[in-house]
Amino acid sequence: METVLMDNLWVIIGTFLVLLMIGGFILLEAGSTRMKNAGHIAGKTIFTIGIGSLVFWAVGWGFIYGEGNWFIGLSDFFYGDTSFNEEGLSPAVDFIFQMMFALIALTIAFGGFAERAKLSAYVVFAVLFSALVYPVVAHWIWGSGWLAEHGKQDFAGSTVVHLTGAMAALAATIILKPRIGKYNKDGSSNELAGHNQVYTALAVLLLWVGWFGFNGASTFGVSEAFFGYVILNTQLGAAAGAVAAMLLVWAITGKADVPTTLNGALAGLVAITASCGFVEPWAAVIIGAIGGLIVYASMRFFDRARIDDPIFALSVHGTVGVWGTISTGFFATEALSSGADWGLPGLFYGGGFEQLGVQILGVVASGAYAFVVSFIILKVMDKVMGGLRVSEEEEIIGLDMSEHGSYGYPENIPHPDEQQAK
Repeated sequence: METVLMDNLWVIIGTFLVLLMIGGFILLEAGSTRMKNAGHIAGKTIFTIGIGSLVFWAVGWGFIYGEGNWFIGLSDFFYGDTSFNEEGLSPAVDFIFQMMFALIALTIAFGGFAERAKLSAYVVFAVLFSALVYPVVAHWIWGSGWLAEHGKQDFAGSTVVHLTGAMAALAATIILKPRIGKYNKDGSSNELAGHNQVYTALAVLLLWVGWFGFNGASTFGVSEAFFGYVILNTQLGAAAGAVAAMLLVWAITGKADVPTTLNGALAGLVAITASCGFVEPWAAVIIGAIGGLIVYASMRFFDRARIDDPIFALSVHGTVGVWGTISTGFFATEALSSGADWGLPGLFYGGGFEQLGVQILGVVASGAYAFVVSFIILKVMDKVMGGLRVSEEEEIIGLDMSEHGSYGYPENIPHPDEQQAK
């Protein structure tokens, strides 16, 4: 009984840590964008997690974990199980922990809306993504879906959370098109620099700490203190990602660019998320370092493709989410995969190409589903709602004023009425 209570306590602590990651995303997105949109970014993040929470309670959990079929769950809607399991997690503890992952995926998706989407677009998409996109991918891999039956490995969500959110963000960036002033007629790009690197650094620190709950509490208990091993791999992956990204950009540009270094740390965290419970520490360093290298190349690729990604969600969570998922197909050990009844060892541990194939299949199927369904949803919204994007005038003024009537930094940016009075 004592161990069961400790298991529940640990997962609840992990829940708190993952929820605090939302604060990290607020600072990350606000710091990476311009001052005139800071209040909007903070406010819309809070109310959309409110929407996401209600939708997950109503239908999200049921679509993921309810009894159903290979595609989706079809029971346990409007969740309200108050029982206590003397041999495992309390159902309510499990539920609230899983809710946090749905909210993180939604927050990542909204990175593709930054600085140009109407507030109403956030409201409607929060409902539809939380009901129709995230739960389906989560059911396939973490529920009783078809990828779970194939032994798809994703310990804490490189695919389920990060890639799913990033593919929705990609659909949004394509439909919304680049921000005003981002690209010139000759195809060259302009840097629309974020207004506060201190915010982004603090954001990365908050996210880094929160990730210990994200990955560590995904052990769902304290048995043999395996969560410590998972957290060790998480720390090493993040550290390697930060160092690798900084060294690469320094070597290429001659400057140790701060945003790239910060994104390297996040890339290391995303990369190790799928594999943190399957690999040895030396492999965690390699996985994180490769994530840090990939994120810089991906950021440059999307910029050259004229895909405007203000907070680099596509690269950090999408491209690196793909690498993190596939990495288990190379590095998963026998003891931590087949020995734990979760898939097969990776290629480097005698497992051959089977698990690698399953990982690639999972990435392609999950990424395609999240992108296509999100794109269709957003296209329909665009037609029905008369456009997802604010007007040119509203975008220039800033979403703080155009959508909310006040600036996040009222002392630094005068109200339009005050400017007219002068």
